[in-house]
Amino acid sequence: MTQQAADLAQTHAVTLEKALEACRTRAYWSPFKESPSSKIHGNEKPAEGKAAFEAMLGKPFELDQPGEIGRTGYEVSPYTQKPLGIDYPKADPDALFAAARAAMPGWNALTPEERAGVCLEMAFRLEDQAFANAHATMHTAGQSYLMAFSGSGANALDRGVEALAYGYKALKDIPQEAEWEKNFGAGGDVRLKKTYRTRPRGVAVVICCATFPMWNAYPAIFANLMTGNPVILKPHPNGILPVAMAVKRCREVLAGAGFDPNLVLLAADTREAPATIDLIQHADCAIIDYTGSQRFGTWIEQNCRDKLVYTETAGCNGVVIESTDDLDGLINGLANVLCGFSAQMCTTPQNIHVPAEGIVADGERITFDDFADRLTEAIAERTGNPKRAAALCAAVQAEASLELIEKLRGAAGKAGRVRLDSRPYDHPEFPDARTATPLVIETDADHSELYSEEHFAPVAFLIREADADAALSNAARLAREKGAISSYLYSAQPDYLSKAQNAFADAGASLWCNMPANMPINFAAAYSDYHVTGLNPAGNACLADLAFVANRFRIVQFREPAAA
Repeated sequence: MTQQAADLAQTHAVTLEKALEACRTRAYWSPFKESPSSKIHGNEKPAEGKAAFEAMLGKPFELDQPGEIGRTGYEVSPYTQKPLGIDYPKADPDALFAAARAAMPGWNALTPEERAGVCLEMAFRLEDQAFANAHATMHTAGQSYLMAFSGSGANALDRGVEALAYGYKALKDIPQEAEWEKNFGAGGDVRLKKTYRTRPRGVAVVICCATFPMWNAYPAIFANLMTGNPVILKPHPNGILPVAMAVKRCREVLAGAGFDPNLVLLAADTREAPATIDLIQHADCAIIDYTGSQRFGTWIEQNCRDKLVYTETAGCNGVVIESTDDLDGLINGLANVLCGFSAQMCTTPQNIHVPAEGIVADGERITFDDFADRLTEAIAERTGNPKRAAALCAAVQAEASLELIEKLRGAAGKAGRVRLDSRPYDHPEFPDARTATPLVIETDADHSELYSEEHFAPVAFLIREADADAALSNAARLAREKGAISSYLYSAQPDYLSKAQNAFADAGASLWCNMPANMPINFAAAYSDYHVTGLNPAGNACLADLAFVANRFRIVQFREPAAA
């Protein structure tokens, strides 16, 4: 067993060193292929991935794990609005926790290098099923094919390896032994041999979200495994398949390397028979990793204080626009991100704070209405072409988002006006897809009841502020009080930019300034961008820093007189 792990440690030693270097320098690096292009992969792999996905439809998903007490699962594709027809093992929580705990001793006997080697082998084996995972993610989360391949494939695995690297760094900071000597006066010198042993916290429950099932799951999986903790994954009821595929692949790697595969387990459920509370309140649950709504995340933080809890929830991501030297770039960047995956990303901006007097753009003043017209025209242009809309907007994951659009459309009549209405677009490949273009609502800053919480739907608010200082103050206040994962600023004035950075730092919120339009302005890069600060209500954890991993293990020590 140790030899197999040692071989994998040697195989992936260079990758581990490069990951550590990327974390140190914060530079771009990835060992994974981000593009699904056939020029990179050939023509066979994309076809094989699609065939593999289709072969899973309408059949039981076989997963040889303990505690099966029946079958469960009911997923509906946002693209076809038909059931996938797949069922999964329904597991007894007691059996899952018992199996996970029994798997720990052999895993914890490994060195950090050996554990990292096995985990990196998992990461590359997970990449092998990137094409099948892309289709599984599309038909559960509603992402476009390209986003499902990259954002839920290579980019998600990058975040996982980043967490693994930080876990390795934290473990290597603990010496195995030390010699200690001190003079105690008349008692003379005392020399002690001290040895240190890291111990995991225990079984972790990872609660995955609906729209990005693996982007947050991989960091939690590898942070826990790297620090010695087994993992039970609880997918969203409509996002089981990508998680189940990952669990199966991880279990195959563990078993192939001679380890107990019960270090990674699946706990699937349905909306009608949820399993989350039973899992996270189980006596053997030591760690909770949660991604999802702010309401339930807050409930976990308040009601699971006996567990180690890591959350990424939501917030009122804002854009403050004071001035710009590139109005076209600003408009194009904002229009793209507001359409992107129908605003179902935790980094998508929702509130656009614009001074009532307008802004200075490219040396000329344009009015609030001029700006609003240009932005809504850019959105309408992107969504008017069904092929372009499909690539940008993809599908809406849940019917509840469409209901929210309808509710906000009605509310806008009392507290503002609809500047650009939302409508379904006709997806060129999936005529029954659940779709919606962005709803843009204009409102005054006084109507904060309309925009002062996250609305998980393709909705944006153009907020008319008294002036630029008021815009900054309001956006920073919302970040501090309601939470923000990514905030955005456009200003050509160095003094205003500096003031804004100070205001958002005080709010505990990260700020992206004058983002170029030739990249998704909300893109979060592994090894470089600290995702979530833990300083505002949008979550208490960061992907990734040492705090995300270091408390997942503790240290016990032994001391004895040193040999003469």
